[in-house]
Amino acid sequence: MKKDNKKVIYWLLTGCLLIFIMVVVGGITRLTQSGLSISSYKLISGTIPPMNDLEWQNAFDLYKQYPEYQKLNNHFSLQDFKDIYFWEWLHRVIGRFIGLVFFLPFLYFLITKQLTKPTIKKSIILLALGAFQGFLGWYMVKSGLVDNPDVSHYRLAAHLITAFITFAYTFWVALDIMFPNKKQVSKKFRTLVRFGLGILLLQIIYGAFVAGLDAGFIHNHWPMMNEGKFMHETVYIEQSPLYKNFIEGKSGVQFVHRMLAYIVVLMVFLIWKSSNKLNKTSYQSKAIKILVILVGLQFILGVTTILLGVPVWLGVAHQIGAFFLLSSMIFTLHRFSK
Repeated sequence: MKKDNKKVIYWLLTGCLLIFIMVVVGGITRLTQSGLSISSYKLISGTIPPMNDLEWQNAFDLYKQYPEYQKLNNHFSLQDFKDIYFWEWLHRVIGRFIGLVFFLPFLYFLITKQLTKPTIKKSIILLALGAFQGFLGWYMVKSGLVDNPDVSHYRLAAHLITAFITFAYTFWVALDIMFPNKKQVSKKFRTLVRFGLGILLLQIIYGAFVAGLDAGFIHNHWPMMNEGKFMHETVYIEQSPLYKNFIEGKSGVQFVHRMLAYIVVLMVFLIWKSSNKLNKTSYQSKAIKILVILVGLQFILGVTTILLGVPVWLGVAHQIGAFFLLSSMIFTLHRFSK
């Protein structure tokens, strides 16, 4: 049987789709403040939600023992609890399902010798990334169960960026099989795209910081942070030492996220401008066009999200936009890699 065949490609792309769904549901979970509704982690039995009134009451009573209920949601009824429980439960179930989708087919392909040695090594890395992602999810939730009824924005960022990286690497492995022959291109241009990818990943991390600190609910103006102020004074006076404003302060983190958005747009413009000097294939031309379109849409989504005060649907749309923009950047880099 042919190695690295179409079935392997479909397997990897299915994994990409599931990770995408996982990130979307994770975004909804965060924006609906549902992430701390399940305080225990049970790998097998946790896949089954409460099935009767007694089980629901027990789950609710457990939730009441933790800071989020005691400090923020002590007005919650059982129905309110069920609403937030659903999203966190769904998020965890999808995570378990992704683990099965990656591991079981990998085992089958391995036993039936349908994978080349390079793909086997890459698949093992994917499995390790998936396991690490699961650990980070537990580690993130744990941070919100002690004193402060909110998860650490650092852990949230680690959890999110690992999901994006896992997706990106899965997509790259699929592209390696789909396009085994790569064209020799300018090393300088490839370096430019890599730098653009690095800036985009940094922007995604800061997007997680904004989400983790609820920093999108302030300074809901554009292009100024507040009327007439490009940089609000709280950006640099909120915390001491100064650098903490830009990693822990709401205003500082939002300001960095705004500035990185401009830099991402500039990088894509430079990539597009530089690509005009190259003799491109059809796929390379399409990759650049899609990249330019998506960065424009994502910028508009970001501005609209801030102006409207981060409604759930728009916050999720903005996160989806980041996902597609990353996909486009990965595809562009792959098409211009030797």
